[in-house]
Amino acid sequence: MRRLGDAAEPWLYTAPSLVIITAVMLIPLVVGISYAFRDVQILNPFSGGFIGLDHFRALRSDTAFLGALVNTFWWTFLTVLIQLVFGLILALLLDVPFRGRGIAQALVFLPWAVPTFLTGLNWAWLFNPTIGPLPHWLYALGLLSAPDNILSDPDLALWGPIAAAVWWGIPFFAITLLAALQSIPGDLYEAAAIDGANPFQRFLSITLPFLAPVIAITVLLRTVWVANFTDLIIVMTGGGPADRTQTVASYIFTQAFKRLDFGYASAISLVLLFLLLTYALLILLIRQRLIDRDK
Repeated sequence: MRRLGDAAEPWLYTAPSLVIITAVMLIPLVVGISYAFRDVQILNPFSGGFIGLDHFRALRSDTAFLGALVNTFWWTFLTVLIQLVFGLILALLLDVPFRGRGIAQALVFLPWAVPTFLTGLNWAWLFNPTIGPLPHWLYALGLLSAPDNILSDPDLALWGPIAAAVWWGIPFFAITLLAALQSIPGDLYEAAAIDGANPFQRFLSITLPFLAPVIAITVLLRTVWVANFTDLIIVMTGGGPADRTQTVASYIFTQAFKRLDFGYASAISLVLLFLLLTYALLILLIRQRLIDRDK
């Protein structure tokens, strides 16, 4: 009995957390998955029956979903890539000691503290030619033929949420990469400098290999977050114009909370979940290879 009690003691301590996780995450997940195979329409009192794979068959001919899939790729790829490049540059700059570095770090990390709703609202105002300066600046630089709102241009509208997401997400990369940079032994740089390596060569041979595993896991996390991110798109464009900024995540929001078709929205969510899990597995395999190579 005593052995049984000792074995059960850790589970008793963790029981409240397990109950909360089950109630908040696992049960909604199972219910949401079940909706994908049922006809769940809020305004239809006769809905709720099992329909099997009908939602997934409908997705194959849903041009709006296929367009959202393409938009999701470009939205996620460009956002994460630009965030990574600027985040790495900022991390390298902040890794160098200088007067006022603490203040500079606080200013760099400030966008991360701004709620995404306010971020989307502010950037929507900045792109408004009536009250915002960005259209006039872009026109003065020759990037626009007229100082118009790019959020209303089907060919350019996606760049609006991308710009807002980049501004908001750069601190995430800067924080993680700066922490990784500060863990690299300084002796390696000194030895490389003695051997005659210039700064660019030291970056390629020392900094980048050390950062590679961190970059891989950071890109993975950020890709999953950006692919599931709807706030900026909903606030700035609502998926328009003509669905040119509609991503899979915002299309799920549209189906669930505007058309009130929770069954179809759940089927789309399952497709997105499968794609992200496949991507996550691929990145983790690449990261493990990088770690094994360094060993």
